[in-house]
Formats: sequence, structure tokens, C-alpha cells
Amino acid sequence: MIPAKHIAKDVHNWLDARQDDAMDFIKELALMESPSSDPEALSKLLVWLDARLSRLGMYTLRVPGRASGGYLYVRPKEKLPNQPVQLLLGHCDTVWPHRTLEEMPLREIDSRLAGPGVYDMKAGIVQIVFALQCLSDLGLKPKVLPVVLINSDEEIGSRESTPAIRRLARIADRAFVLEPPLGLEGKLKTTRKGLGRFTLTVYGKAAHAGLDPEKGANAIVEMARLVQELYALNDFDRGTTVNIGLIEGGISPNTIAPESRVVLDVRVLTEVDGKHVESAIRSLKAKTEGVRLEIEGGFGRPPMEATPGNRKLWAMAAKTGRAIGLELKQAMAGGGSDANTTSQYTATLDGLGTPGDGAHSLHEYIQTDRLSERTALLALLLMLDPLNKT
Repeated sequence: MIPAKHIAKDVHNWLDARQDDAMDFIKELALMESPSSDPEALSKLLVWLDARLSRLGMYTLRVPGRASGGYLYVRPKEKLPNQPVQLLLGHCDTVWPHRTLEEMPLREIDSRLAGPGVYDMKAGIVQIVFALQCLSDLGLKPKVLPVVLINSDEEIGSRESTPAIRRLARIADRAFVLEPPLGLEGKLKTTRKGLGRFTLTVYGKAAHAGLDPEKGANAIVEMARLVQELYALNDFDRGTTVNIGLIEGGISPNTIAPESRVVLDVRVLTEVDGKHVESAIRSLKAKTEGVRLEIEGGFGRPPMEATPGNRKLWAMAAKTGRAIGLELKQAMAGGGSDANTTSQYTATLDGLGTPGDGAHSLHEYIQTDRLSERTALLALLLMLDPLNKT
């Protein structure tokens, strides 16, 4: 059931009255630089978020990381017996190193707020907090209990936080991911490519290139042949890409190269295509006499496909958007996120963050006049009936 219009109006009015507070919150977050490589800085940011959400009367649990800053788990203190849950996901780490603010300062120009991490995805974190606070202040209790996980290692593959994300996704009625949307239109992400990373190393035999080249086995020559086989795995019509993004080898011009290495970025739209490409990569054989091939890696994130649950959740979101005057659009994203993981277990909708542009780019910004409407959309989505009614 789509929330009644009077609820939508109350939510909009509450959020519009607190637009300045939300903007201040984003600025505070952005000024706390939080590169994925600094667990201490990430931990401090999560402590700060923990305190903020605790003041809303939420139950919070901060789980420290080993190589990351850990993650923060949040839910309302009151929970009904057997109440279904819905998962809200965000990340507080960014790709930007410390002191980026010196070259890329936080700045507000017209209806834009620019700065490192504002679009990807500190605005999304603010939307989570304000959506929950809005519902609480208005006395609106979702039938599906909202639980939040904010991790600190998403930009580097969510290796430490993925087990927790999987556990929550398995029991969740649905998942909302607050990554930035696609394009200035703010398209929601209903499918994402799966991402694999493979390293191929060819081991040959060194020899003097002038005195006795026949005694060597050139790893670079073998790798050059393999690169052609790898490139042939591209199938752009199916959305399959195999990019040879890094290649190295040899030790000097007058030495037969004893070693060569390539690193591949592989992206696919379906799990079937992923298995096909991975099988083809692992089936590669060295053909140059005296060399051997070693293959490492695999798919770190499976594709987010258009499952029946994902399609149903998208349809409900589109209907909710129309009820508040938003004509939402959907799109496929070539990059991966934690939505790739949750989509394996529950209906997932991604890209619910604030529209803008420049993720991982020097011109990163959000459209500040869209912050309130996207937070309202999230709040109303949290009020939807369970997808899986018992």
C-alpha cells in the first residue's frame, strides 16, 4: 500500500523545515575526511554517527574492523515480535586521500554543494538519518522494521563487512541502498554489473638476448598471445567487458623476459555470463615452450540482476514517487556496490541518494534542492507494506 497523501505532505513539510540542518550535517560529514585506507579516521566518523543516531533513541552497535574502520549497525529500540525488517545500506569511506580538502574545498554555489565524498555517498547517510528522525517525530511507525548498516570499506570491495551484509539481507524483506543515483535525472539503479578481478602471470626463463637467446623462454611473447585471447572474450552486445588494465614484464632490454603479468577487470550483466567468462579465463593454457601460466582472482561482486523481487520493489518505488510528484526512472550501472550482494538474497533498490555528478571526480557535487525530495522518497518507501506478506 502506498502511503496516504496526507502522510506525504507531513513528511515533506517536516523535511523542508529542516533543510538547513540536513545541509549542515552533510558539511560536517564531508569535513571529516574518511579515506578507505585510514581505519582510525573511519572509526572516528562512525563513533560520531553512533552518537548522533543514539540521540534519536536508536539501538546502535559499532563493530570494529581488522583492516577497516568496521561498521555501524542501527535499529529502533522497539521491535514487535516476528516483525519483518528492511535493510538500509550506506558507506562512510571515500576514495579521497587526506588533505584533499586543501585542493578540493567544500563549497556551496547556487543549488550545488561540491566537495569530496558529498555525492558518493555522505548525502545518502544524511538521508538515512533524517528519514528515520522524520518518521519518529511524526509518530509514523513502519510495519517493516528499518535496520541500518553503515560500513567503512565499500570503496575497496566491502571484504570485511560483506558477511554482516549477507546475514542481514537473508532475513530482510527488502534492501534500500543509498548510493548516488545515475545522472542528473536521479535514475534509480535496478541492475548492476558483476565485477571480477583476475591476475595472470607467465613465468619464463631468463637468458642473454645477444649471447644465447635460444636458452631462454620469453614470458612477454607468451603474454602477448594470451592478451589476444583475453580481448576476444569481450561481448559488448551482452554487456561483457574484459579490460586488460595493467601489464608489466621483463627486467632489461637485453634479457629474455623471465616473467610477465596482467591484471584484468571483468564485468558482466548476469551470473551465467560471469561463470562463462571465468571458465574461459581459467581454461587458458601456455603454448610457448618453457613457460608456465598462473591464474589468480575471481568475482568479488556478483551481478545485481532484474529479479522478480527487484522488479516488484522498483514498481512500488515508481508508484510511490508518482504519489509525491516524482517521475522516477531506472537504469543499469556498470559499477558494483553492496546492492550486488543484497540482491542475491532479497529485493533490492539502489541509487536512492541525492542527484548530482562527479563520483570519484574533482567536480563531485550534489544538487542541494533535491536533497529534501529524495529523503522524503526514502521515508515513504520505509512506510510500505511488506513485499512478502505472510
